[in-house]
Amino acid sequence: MSDNNEDQSNSSEMSAEDRQKWERVRGRLRAELGEAVYNSWFARLELEGAKGGAALLTVPTKFLKSWIQTHYADRIRTRLFAEFTSLEQIVIDVRSPTRRSRPRDADSAVGAATEKAQTPAIVERIEAQPAKAPMRATGRGEGESFGGSPLDRRLSFSTFLVGPSNQLAYAAACRVADARPGEHPLFNPLYTHAAVGLGKTHLLQAVARSANDNKRRVLYLTAEKFMSGFVSALTQHSSIAFKEKLRNIDVLIIDDVQFLQGKSIQQEFCHTLNSLIDAGKQVVVAADRPPSDLETLDERVLSRFKGGLCVDIGPLDEELRMKILEARIAAAQEAQPNFHVPPAVMSYIAKTIVTNGRDLEGAVNRLLAHSTLNGAPLCVETAENAIRDLVRSAEPKRVKIDDIQKLVASHYNISRADILSSRRTANVVRPRQIAMYLSKVLTLRSLPEIGRRFGGRDHTTVLHAVRKVEDLASKDKSLSEVIELLKRMLAE
Repeated sequence: MSDNNEDQSNSSEMSAEDRQKWERVRGRLRAELGEAVYNSWFARLELEGAKGGAALLTVPTKFLKSWIQTHYADRIRTRLFAEFTSLEQIVIDVRSPTRRSRPRDADSAVGAATEKAQTPAIVERIEAQPAKAPMRATGRGEGESFGGSPLDRRLSFSTFLVGPSNQLAYAAACRVADARPGEHPLFNPLYTHAAVGLGKTHLLQAVARSANDNKRRVLYLTAEKFMSGFVSALTQHSSIAFKEKLRNIDVLIIDDVQFLQGKSIQQEFCHTLNSLIDAGKQVVVAADRPPSDLETLDERVLSRFKGGLCVDIGPLDEELRMKILEARIAAAQEAQPNFHVPPAVMSYIAKTIVTNGRDLEGAVNRLLAHSTLNGAPLCVETAENAIRDLVRSAEPKRVKIDDIQKLVASHYNISRADILSSRRTANVVRPRQIAMYLSKVLTLRSLPEIGRRFGGRDHTTVLHAVRKVEDLASKDKSLSEVIELLKRMLAE
């Protein structure tokens, strides 16, 4: 990468151990996001310092700062906190092109950065919070603070997109979040399970934010944070304070509970679960599979889970995938107003990427990189190349003429009978010719066979249609993109 020399000169001022940690963070980001996204957004991200509980990260432009803050701050924070365990906050700032010297420590850099009249830097703290702001309920024991996991500001009910696959989970989460202090929980525990990237963490954080707004004491934790808090309490001889803190809240939210490990930790979690539920306190849990499949968890914990409401978030349907794409593109346009994705490209992505919302977001990031870095307008062919790594490989599908006729008819809002008929109106002739052309290029059928499948037409009619469409597509870019889109849809 082009920034290697610069990285080495900057990182040389840090200790060897800190340099190794930062390189591990960069390696994890590269592995998680892919080479293209990493090089587009993170290649010029530098760690200026990580001292005194604060880390200062810098980028060369305001645009990079804004984009990383909006889309990747939580991911960076998670990776940094995993390596630099003493960190309590991070700041992302724009570095001066002439600045090569580093402040004496990151705390002073944080102070300087937040005083600038620029876009406010992201500062996330995990520390003791006053009673009036229980978003991260904390407790102290022997000088050790235990705080909740950070919340992503973007993950709220207002930004959660609802479809048939997640409607029940969304409704149940809203019901739990809207409960008033002292109200007996209707669903307890609420257990949500889904595959990666389908929105379970979004729902949990939305519950935490909404319940906090309703003046309820909320603690949102990942399973990893719960385990680290428990281990820290044992080593600091503050387990009593740890238990009291967990039992003195109104809503406990645990994400990724499938990662909960260790007999002692599971026993403590079970005691906490029983104590809260018996006291009428709300518990919300999420995992990547139903309780019956969590074979490593204590049977008493699983019994509690099964006794509550278990809701599944299923795969995203095409309509919901399109909603997610539109939302992600709109967010990208706030930072890059000239970013435009044609409807044909959006339709192609929504039909091609069927895995999860994170892959859809990754597709938008790739399109943005191609649009901003190459400066060329987006088309279906560009999108195909950009998202190639996100599309799961599969055996080529054998395309049938019947499928071609049905798809073309649906696309042009006519019936398959119209395509097979002798009608000569313009709104029927062009789709019929396109269907014949696709039948010729996507199947092994001969021209006479294709003609017979199109209402008993002569092979010369098919040949004329093929040549006509080829000629029009070479001159009409919009028609060419429609044909490419139809080809990809038929290949799925």
